[in-house]
Amino acid sequence: MGTSLQDKTVLVTGAARRVGAEIARVLHAEGASLALHYRRAAAEAQALVAELNAARPGSALAFQADLLETDHLPRLVEEVVSHYGRLDGLVNNASSFFPTPVGRIGQRDWNDLIGTNLKAPLFLAQAAAPHLATARGAIVNISDIHAGRPLKNYPLYCAAKAALDGLTRALALELGPHVRVNAIAPGPILWPEDGSFDAAAQANVISRTLLKRGGDPADIARTVRFLLADAPYVTGQVIAVDGGRSVVL
Repeated sequence: MGTSLQDKTVLVTGAARRVGAEIARVLHAEGASLALHYRRAAAEAQALVAELNAARPGSALAFQADLLETDHLPRLVEEVVSHYGRLDGLVNNASSFFPTPVGRIGQRDWNDLIGTNLKAPLFLAQAAAPHLATARGAIVNISDIHAGRPLKNYPLYCAAKAALDGLTRALALELGPHVRVNAIAPGPILWPEDGSFDAAAQANVISRTLLKRGGDPADIARTVRFLLADAPYVTGQVIAVDGGRSVVL
């Protein structure tokens, strides 16, 4: 890709809310047409589609899929290509996040955390690869700084993200030279909605960033934009966007 996303098509998973929605907005502002994946957040996805299409008619469409049903992922990619005629970028943003203390980890936890954070990105990348190669496109995986520095009580999530970092490098090797593959490792950007990090825990995390503040979804979205549109000689990398927290974690 060049320095613009004009006339490009990008599939963003988990695009209806939070960081995914901001990624969609930033890419759309750069001229991209968006395929917005969602699983359950239909109302939010359709509202975002309406917002983006109000700015540029016909530039966004929502696609529903359960990413744990990996046999259906090639169909999702084909639906996007059938609608837009091409696929230039894939952003693997959708992710499950919840604690799994050792001694209480079950098969259901494994299927969910490994499925959303590793298995789905792999099978989506595999399905998208021929189209991305034709377009000389790129993949961006959303990882986590805890892939390399584990978070207590989250061993399975951290292991899944560590595997995603490894997959990012492996796919860069497999899909080069025509498809670039990179990852972003966010730090404290948005807090979990389940209340697992109270005000004191949040303050403690932020105190251990070098910038002494939390980040914003736009920080991640702008880095996605950079990797898709303005980094033609960058592949196989994991970029930390964490206010420097990983330096002192």
